[in-house]
Amino acid sequence: MTSSTAVVDIRALSVAFSGRPVLSELDLQVEPGTIYALLGGNGAGKSTTLSVLLGFLAPSSGTVRVAGIDPAASPEQARARLAYLPENVALYDHLSALENADYLLSLAGRRTDAAAIRDALHAAGLQESAWTQRLAGFSKGMRQKVAIAIASMREVPLLLLDEPTSGLDPGASADFHVLLESVRARGATVLMVTHDLLGAVEVADRIGVLDHGRIVHEVARAQFDLPALHAHFSGRVRAA
Repeated sequence: MTSSTAVVDIRALSVAFSGRPVLSELDLQVEPGTIYALLGGNGAGKSTTLSVLLGFLAPSSGTVRVAGIDPAASPEQARARLAYLPENVALYDHLSALENADYLLSLAGRRTDAAAIRDALHAAGLQESAWTQRLAGFSKGMRQKVAIAIASMREVPLLLLDEPTSGLDPGASADFHVLLESVRARGATVLMVTHDLLGAVEVADRIGVLDHGRIVHEVARAQFDLPALHAHFSGRVRAA
C-alpha cells in the first residue's frame, strides 16, 4: 500500500524517552474502511503509538500520516480527521446523551439538529429511554455508544480506540463489536489498541502484535487461527 491511500501510515517510526527506545522502526499501514487491532503487553508501545498519531509526541525519526496529514507538524489538522476514544470516555456526567452530543459537536464546529442526534444515538444502539438521562448513571458500554454516535456525526475518516472492551461484560463487548462493524460499514477506519485477543479475532480485519516497539507478527482475517494466535501471542497479550 502507498502512503497516499492509507488512513494510518507509519513508516520506520522511532520514539525514545531519555535515550530509551519505546518505538523502534515501527511500520504500520491501515487501509480505509478496515478495523485493525494492535495487540501487545504493557510497555510494548501501544499508548506511545496513539500519542504520536494524536500529535502529542513527535517522532525521533520516521514518518507518520493521518489521512495524509503529519500530526507532528499540523496536530490540529490531523485531529480534525480523527475521533479518539480513550479507555474511559471523557463525557459530561451532568449532561444527558442528547446534550453531550449537541455540545461536543458544537465545539467541533458541526452544525446539527436534535433529529440528527437522535438518529445517531439510535444507530449506535443506545436505548431511547436513555437519551435524556444524565450520563452520571451510565455504564461504560452506554458511554461508548454516546461517544461513537458523536464520532459518526463528525464524519471523520479515522477512529482511534484505547482498550475499548476493558471492564465490559461479555454481552456489552459483543454489542460493542457489532457497533464497530456498523462503523466500518459506513466507510470509517478503526485502529484499536487492546489486550483482548478474543475480541480482536471477532471483529478485526487485521491483527498486529507489538513487542519492544515494533510489529513482530501481523495476520489478516482469512488467516486467523485462534490456537496459533494464542501460541504466538503467549507472554505478550492476555486472552480476555
